[in-house]
Amino acid sequence: MTVVAMQVNGKQVSADVEPRTLLVHYLRENLQLTGTHVGCDTSQCGACVVHVDGKAVKSCTVLAMQAAGALVRTIEGLADGDKLHPVQEAFKEHHGLQCGFCTPGMIMTAVDMLRRIPKPDETTIRHELEGNFCRCTGYHNIVKAIKAASEVL
Repeated sequence: MTVVAMQVNGKQVSADVEPRTLLVHYLRENLQLTGTHVGCDTSQCGACVVHVDGKAVKSCTVLAMQAAGALVRTIEGLADGDKLHPVQEAFKEHHGLQCGFCTPGMIMTAVDMLRRIPKPDETTIRHELEGNFCRCTGYHNIVKAIKAASEVL
């Protein structure tokens, strides 16, 4: 076992983990932050997207040890208390979800996208979401929600 420490959602955390522990499992099992979903374990679906040092990453592709000392932000750390992040609010307002399984990863990907590309067009949004799968929607309302959030941010 190895002690892995990092800052998650503004709090310093540490836990004993096996060296092969993935960041997604560290977050879910050691820290009980279950908003980060495990969808495929093969880096295909994007349900596990979190921010590591400000950049969106698929946490099923990163060992917890690789994130040691990093600043990690999960979907649980996006809102400011009871006030939703503008992207979360836009997903709610524009019905950008159905079953909700992909939603945390979609939102975390969108937040990173809007940081890098403040006013994306629909083609750019769809391109940026290529690593995130939703099996329920046709992405129309997801794209609409991200476009609306870009107008607020």
